[in-house]
Amino acid sequence: MGIYKSMAADNATDGNARIEVLISDMNGRLRGKQIPISAEKKVWSGAVRLPTSTQSLDIWGDDNDDITGLSLTIGDPDGICVANERTLADMPWAPAGSKQVLATMHELDGSPSFQDPRAILASVVDRYRALGLTPVVATELEFYLLAGDWRERGIPSPPAALTYQGEPNGFQLYDMDAVDLLGDYLETLRSYARAQGLPADATTAEFGPGQFEVNLLHRPDVLAAADDCIMLKRVAEQAARKHGLKSTCMAKPYTDHAGSGLHVHASIIDAQGRNVLDAAGGEPRRLKSICAGLLQTLQDAQLIFAPYANSYRRFQPGSFAPIDLTWGFGHRGTAVRIPEKDGPAARIEHRVAGADANPYLMLAAILGGMLLGLENDLDPGAETTPACVPADAPRLTHDFLTAVERFRASAFIADIFGERYQKLYGDTKHKEAIRHLRSVSDFDYRTYLPRL
Repeated sequence: MGIYKSMAADNATDGNARIEVLISDMNGRLRGKQIPISAEKKVWSGAVRLPTSTQSLDIWGDDNDDITGLSLTIGDPDGICVANERTLADMPWAPAGSKQVLATMHELDGSPSFQDPRAILASVVDRYRALGLTPVVATELEFYLLAGDWRERGIPSPPAALTYQGEPNGFQLYDMDAVDLLGDYLETLRSYARAQGLPADATTAEFGPGQFEVNLLHRPDVLAAADDCIMLKRVAEQAARKHGLKSTCMAKPYTDHAGSGLHVHASIIDAQGRNVLDAAGGEPRRLKSICAGLLQTLQDAQLIFAPYANSYRRFQPGSFAPIDLTWGFGHRGTAVRIPEKDGPAARIEHRVAGADANPYLMLAAILGGMLLGLENDLDPGAETTPACVPADAPRLTHDFLTAVERFRASAFIADIFGERYQKLYGDTKHKEAIRHLRSVSDFDYRTYLPRL
């Protein structure tokens, strides 16, 4: 009621102001309802409902009832959107006084839905809490900014300011000219992020034309960190619309330019606030065991980190997207990197996920792998150094369907995500992978039609 009063008393509120109640589906797409501010009490009373099948929708928006049995087969039942008051934030792109809030889907009996990505992540965090531990995470999101005519052209192209005669004007890694040329957009993005309370830190130009990275600060609240990440994606897109552009977190929008990643830095603190990964100048045994836990679960969880057919085009030899299941101190060619082993900043960096990953599911998988290494004494194998790259390291797959089958067969995935969600996610992605394999592409036509 306090929130309702504070909104109602806002003299700057536009008559068209709204509050948007948002939930994440399995693909990290935000779905929900717009409600007039005058009816905002519904948000906090549990009166906002959506079909629970909303969170089982595939990338095309199909509920796949024929394979999941979670929609019309069971009457397409409602769930309750339980809003998280902490996530209430302004929407500076909407009519004055408009707000948004993230919610978790609950069943009508009050229990969290097994389909809800936020609830899945919360259940993993509860495992740490039971051990008296708190994970601390930060994300680094890469994305591309595109020219606004992408719908008409049918293909992406860089903003005109970054081209010469229609072609990209070279690589732009850390290029301050690229930052300056798109300064108006980046300032809008930062303004929106401030308005929403997102802990955005450094912004850099990355390799590709129009590719940028925004770092979010560490949070000792994993759900808050995931919320930050999913809202940053929305902020990037809303800022782009204001400037007649488009942002995309597609993992590989261009054949000849770098893919976009979503790196995660993670540490763990105990009840006294001490970093349990701190090697204190000695042998980082716990850090190594956690690296091993992550490496041992990467193949099973690759479908979470690379959830679409396009995701697998990012894993290219010689790129910064890791292929081998390797680890190292400060080595950016590894899947799991240790940037610091001593002191409060001791942590791992997980470098596998693409920008297209669902932040909630991604962090659940990462924390699950870390937990395996935390509760066991595991060996990550040989360290990768500039002088020595292990020749026999296992590899991630380049094949979408292989990743689907590994996910579906994994005991680790069943333990972290639950058997029901493993089946839902795995079956949905299997259908997507088969549809991809059956689709004849422009590459097929250009390569084979003239010659066969």
